[in-house]
Amino acid sequence: MEYTSDFLVIGTGLAGLSYALKVAPYGTVNVITKREIMETSTRQAQGGIAAVLSPDDSFDLHIQDTLAAGDGLCHRDTVEMVVRQGPERIWELINLGAHFDQASDNQVGYHLTREGGHSCRRIIHAHDMTGQEVESILVARVLEQPNIAVFEHHIAVDLVTRYKLVRRGAVVTTAEEYVLGAYVLDTKSGHVNTFVAPIILLATGGAGKVYLYTSNPDIATGDGIAIAYRAGASIGNMEFIQFHPTCLYHPQAKNFLISEAVRGEGGILIDKRGTPFMAKYHPMKDLACRDIVARAIDTELKKSGDDCVFLDISHKPKDFVKARFPGIYQRCLELGIDITNQPIPVVPAAHYTCGGVVTDLLGRTTIQNLYAVGEVAMTGLHGANRLASNSLLEALVFAHEAARHSVEMLPQIPKKKLSEVPPWDPSGAVDSDENVVVTQNWDEIRRFMWNYVGIVRSNKRLQRARKRIDLIQQEINEYYWNFLITSDLVELRNIATVADLIITSAMQRKESRGLHYTLDYPEKDDLNWCHDTIITAS
Repeated sequence: MEYTSDFLVIGTGLAGLSYALKVAPYGTVNVITKREIMETSTRQAQGGIAAVLSPDDSFDLHIQDTLAAGDGLCHRDTVEMVVRQGPERIWELINLGAHFDQASDNQVGYHLTREGGHSCRRIIHAHDMTGQEVESILVARVLEQPNIAVFEHHIAVDLVTRYKLVRRGAVVTTAEEYVLGAYVLDTKSGHVNTFVAPIILLATGGAGKVYLYTSNPDIATGDGIAIAYRAGASIGNMEFIQFHPTCLYHPQAKNFLISEAVRGEGGILIDKRGTPFMAKYHPMKDLACRDIVARAIDTELKKSGDDCVFLDISHKPKDFVKARFPGIYQRCLELGIDITNQPIPVVPAAHYTCGGVVTDLLGRTTIQNLYAVGEVAMTGLHGANRLASNSLLEALVFAHEAARHSVEMLPQIPKKKLSEVPPWDPSGAVDSDENVVVTQNWDEIRRFMWNYVGIVRSNKRLQRARKRIDLIQQEINEYYWNFLITSDLVELRNIATVADLIITSAMQRKESRGLHYTLDYPEKDDLNWCHDTIITAS
């Protein structure tokens, strides 16, 4: 079946829904999402959104904090644009109906918290469930819009581009590369449908599921990065995977994050003997940036042989802890941990993909009419390490810029191009009787990525990972073309592609910077490596 629209949005987190709302008055919008519309990384965001809202803060301070966290690789023009637009984008959310924690003791009227790497309090939040609040409001507004159609349980398989049409022998009249649509698997029916649109936005989130331990939801399999790369888009800085220092360590807890705001409100990292250890690693102690804290915890665990460290906020008043962190308090209590009188067991976990599909200040990728916004994109904001709570801010600002430019471009795109898109061709593929290939390779990729391409790397570890991913990709490629696709196969193919990109990028960077730390090159080398790592499919 073929679906046509003026705009196609792939992903329903903050980036995708914000964009859809802004372009809907100017054309029809089809929005596809892998699961239910609310099942996104945005919904799981706890901490909040960083923005300059207080008279005690300034754009210059926020810019400097972001640049410092990015360790020399932030694009200053991107940082300045995002920081300076921040307050306006926050007020847009509030006007849509988002409710953030209020306060009467400041001129802002909202409670602002502080997180690692920030020089002052500037994080606006909704308790410790900011993402859920923002996602709920955006979903409600999107479902009210007659111009927006939402397709749940649909996963993008590949983009349709001019190059693919040339390979099929179709007649085209221009040498420029551009997108025409996407092939999309309806995971309930098993059919692959064609979604045709002159403008496409990738808002598919990150790739935490490439790793064995992650704070990300199961949907975070790097789909947008993988399909953009296969279409020929440039991918940047994939070696910079942010490991969140504090994921709850408990056999019954899956992917549950302990917000950085816990440290921002006075939480202290301790070992099993109750000894604080962050003073050994950085002057900011527990408020150091995430890369430093994650490596510190990794070092402590390797030295001690312990399974976890602990985050202690029990010295704060009980009523304050319950009111400030109701979600974390309740979830931990369900698991037998009362955070008001005992420390929380934590370990690092893969959390955020700082690299992604390369874009400019308008969210444009290197393929015409294809935009990327949010964690899927590499805009230059985060550099070698993302500053806490800058991610939702980035999504808001770039959704606004991409929407504005998309609306300007829509009338200029000849509609006749869209008639060239052929239907999906399964080419004689049959049902698989060897699904063990999918589960085996899925598990193997995630395990060797954790062991060899994790918080601390080395040439030997990366070479081991390279050998394994090359073999696995050969096997996946053969399997993919012989059998009818399923959502599991699509995701496996994507995490293998993303794993390959991470390994390739990490092997190229012969230094340690930000989130990329290698034992063979432990020092930063500004002379040779103070630049982005860019990969483009051949």
